[in-house]
Amino acid sequence: MSPKKEKSAVAMPTAGGRLAGDPVCAAYYYRTKWGAHDEFLELFVRNHWPLLRAQRDEGRLLDVILEVPRFHGDGRADWDVLVTIIYRDWAAMEEHSDPAIIERLYPDREKYAAEERRRFELLEAHWDVPLDGILLPEADEQAEPETARATRGGRGR
Repeated sequence: MSPKKEKSAVAMPTAGGRLAGDPVCAAYYYRTKWGAHDEFLELFVRNHWPLLRAQRDEGRLLDVILEVPRFHGDGRADWDVLVTIIYRDWAAMEEHSDPAIIERLYPDREKYAAEERRRFELLEAHWDVPLDGILLPEADEQAEPETARATRGGRGR
């Protein structure tokens, strides 16, 4: 057994082996009620995307990707909307800056709140999954995978 090495405060890894300042990827899964998929997407794009876009433009988020299955009923029906967000770092993921942005973007807060309530009424389930990407070795590298930084699905950017 080798002795433990001391790590500097600047380079301390977080739970997944990432450095504290590394980007963090999270997947947000949504399963809409039967017949509610299109309305959910419409409300998401109208009310939630502008908040995410503002946070991306301000640097809190590095990327936001909205995806839906290509085929109806393909595979397990656990989800039908997937939003993947790459946060600047772990601190950005824990930060909640929505209220200030909501005030700026939505002067009619009652309408905004009602539409957000409706968006969540359309769901059967919703869950969030912070992810650690794994870099797979190239043919000429060692066979041990390495925790990726700033990745989505194990691909470096």
